[in-house]
Amino acid sequence: MSVKAKYQGVLNLGEQLGIKNGDVSEEAGVLKMKGEAATPYEKNLIWDKIKELGGENAADIQANISVTDSSVFHRHTVKGGDSLSKIAKHYYGDAMKYKQIFEANTGLLKNPDVIHPDQVLVIPNL
Repeated sequence: MSVKAKYQGVLNLGEQLGIKNGDVSEEAGVLKMKGEAATPYEKNLIWDKIKELGGENAADIQANISVTDSSVFHRHTVKGGDSLSKIAKHYYGDAMKYKQIFEANTGLLKNPDVIHPDQVLVIPNL
């Protein structure tokens, strides 16, 4: 199996996320990739996928992923069934961090219990 085939899941994820200025090459059995993720959250998703496929210290891949907007962790578009605690659990692993999301969005939200589909919420850096 070629190293590019091994990491095809990373390349697919990059396409799904719309990674900008992407470049991929293979040299001497090492996959070299670079690109620009929109947010730190998306960058983390890429690195998590690399670790899933190659292990913690993979020697067969070199990745240089930068971030366009590091002022926020991510921007989340609300879907039906979402709540601030559910969103906090997804991004931070802790539902109680819903308060930080609410505080970052007080210009849009008046009550932490009321959010609506299609609202775009700032997920702040912690």
